[in-house]
Order: sequence, then structure tokens, then C-alpha cells
Amino acid sequence: MPTSNPAPPEREQLLPYARHWIDDDDIAAVVQVLRSDYLTCGPAVEQFERKIAEYVDAAYAVSFSNGTAALHAACHAAGIGLADQVITTPMTFAASANCILYQGGIPVFADIDERTYNLDPESVEREITEDTKAIIPVDFTGQPADLDSILELARKRGIIVIEDAAHALGAEYKGQKVGGISDMTMFSFHPAKLITSGEGGVITTNNKTYYERLLQFRTHGITRDASSWNKAGSRWYYEMQFLGYNYRLSDLQAALAISQMDKLENFIARRKHIASKYNEAFAECPQLQLPYQAQAGVSSWHLYIIQLRLEQLSGTRDDIYEALLHENIGVNVHYIPVYLHPHYQKLGYPERICPKAERIYERMITLPLFPAMSEQDVDDVIRSVRRIMERYSI
Repeated sequence: MPTSNPAPPEREQLLPYARHWIDDDDIAAVVQVLRSDYLTCGPAVEQFERKIAEYVDAAYAVSFSNGTAALHAACHAAGIGLADQVITTPMTFAASANCILYQGGIPVFADIDERTYNLDPESVEREITEDTKAIIPVDFTGQPADLDSILELARKRGIIVIEDAAHALGAEYKGQKVGGISDMTMFSFHPAKLITSGEGGVITTNNKTYYERLLQFRTHGITRDASSWNKAGSRWYYEMQFLGYNYRLSDLQAALAISQMDKLENFIARRKHIASKYNEAFAECPQLQLPYQAQAGVSSWHLYIIQLRLEQLSGTRDDIYEALLHENIGVNVHYIPVYLHPHYQKLGYPERICPKAERIYERMITLPLFPAMSEQDVDDVIRSVRRIMERYSI
């Protein structure tokens, strides 16, 4: 049994599970905008959108104030409305389902693949009804979902696919960058993500109609495009044609994101290196199930998640979590299945509707993984995990 009074940690400071990387180039880019004529609604936003679209090989990109706003906009562009059903995964942040509720739709949760933790296409197919309007697969941890299978299901039935790639900027699926494959794809630029704009999000698409709807939705539903006005107007004239939102990204944020994009490939390479070191170091730990990588995809390694084989441990997931925190290893858990949150319980979602997701959730711990980690940081994580596995091993 583990000692009730573990030794003091070797690390003096907490290592977070994620942290942004900001350098002098990023600061200079923001300062340049501060000295310009535009802090918002200026040229940096369009420049960033072009850069993202070109990177993922999509025709269009529309930026938003955050990833949740981007998902909301995508649901609007897809025409999701009252009582429309949208299938998504419970193994995600709440925003992947909340965006459906914002439009009056009904989130339907399909279970996950036990290896990748992404949506299981067979489970998705079982949940499709005549009221299914869209599917929102999530590229969990940075590994692309089974997009071919999901898109095939959708195409046969006229269902729209909105890919939540908040974790997956730079990831690849069958040799193609994520972002130009699904009907719409969302990326997030929260500080924990692959690149950051402080807060921010984007939708990429190859569909011009979706593109135009997204642009108008993020600006109060207003358009200055004379060709779409309901009546003739002067040069100053504009129309609010539906209830939109103020979901714009500022030029300050866009400038930071542009600078960050120049470092993205280096960031991903560093993440892959750390993940590889973890994989090698933990391969001999029978108490751990390591991340599985499907052959069709190349992960961007947003998160590194271990699954505890609790039957080989004398403690619970919480015991292991607290032991790692005691060692100043800033672990986390991603995610509480969405329908287990109190708000969704109030909406009538029962427990155990996705048994695989719930079972795996109870065993998950996220380890620190971010480009600014030093080799010593990585070694500290490895040493602490090994020591705690040995301490709690049956």
C-alpha cells in the first residue's frame, strides 16, 4: 500500500498541463497593430483568415472571437433550428454540444471508439433519424476522427458534417490537412491550443454559401452587400437581416495568431517529440494504457492522455491524480462526458447512454504536454509517473 505521508516533491514549482509560447516576434506583431489605424475590423483579420485557409487547403476561413462562437456560427450556417437533432460525442468540452442548444437543436450523443476515443461511426449510424440535421465529430487530443466513415454516413442522407478540430490544427487525415475535408471545420486558439490568439476561433469551409452566412452571423446579422439588400439603399446603407452576434476577432488577436502560425510546425514537432518520449518511457508500465494512433491520421498531439488500468492499482484515479499533483505535475482530466453535467441532466439525459465513454473517462488522466516544456520537465513527468505507478502497483 502507498505511504500516507509521501516524500516532498523533487520539483519546486507546479508544471501545468498546458501553457502558451509567446516570443518577441509575437509581441512585435501585436505592437505593430497597436500603432496602426485599426485595432479591429482591419486588414490583420483578413490576412489571418487567408493564412489559415491556405494552410489547410480550404477555399474560405472566417474568424471568430472564440471557438465556441465559431461552432455556434457553424450550426447557424448549417440551418440547425428548433428540434433538429445533431449527433456528437460525449468525450469533449461542453461547447461541442452547447452550440446545438444555442440554435434550439437537440444534442444526440453517440458512443466512442475505445482505442481512439473519437466517435464510433457504428454508434453514430444507430443514432441517425429523419430529424438528424448534422454530425459534429471531435478530433479528440489532436487525432482526426474516422472522417471517411462519418462523411459516407452523412452524404447518403444529406447530413452536414461540422468537424470540431479545436485540438487538431496541423493534424492530417490520409495525407490531407484537417480543415479542408468536412463541410465546415472549427479550430480554437485558446492559450492551451496548438497556437493562440489569446481567445479566438475560425471556421474553414469550401462552401461559399456557408462562408457568406458565417460572415454575416458574426456581425449582428448585418450586411453591406448591396446585391443582397431587401431594398435599394445609398452608399452608407446597411441591413440587419437576421439576429446575429458580435463574434468578431480583433486585429490585435489576429496579429498574434499570424505570428504564431509561423511557428506551428515547430510547435507540432516538439509535441510529437514529447509524446514519443512518453510512449517509450511508459511502454514498460503495465498499469497504463497509452494513446493509440490510427494509421489513417497524423495527430497534432494537443493532449497526451493515459488510461489507468485500475485493476492493477491499489488506488483510485483520484489517488493517482492527487499523488501527481503532490509531485508538482499539473495533471488534468479531459473530459467529463457532456451529458453528465448538471445542465444536461436537467434536460433529461440519463446516465450510461454511452457506456464506453463513461468507463474510459473514469480511468483517464492528462499529462503535461506543450512546446515550452524543457527536457527536464519531460523527465520530471516520466519519473513521477513511474514512481507513482510503482507505489500503487498491486
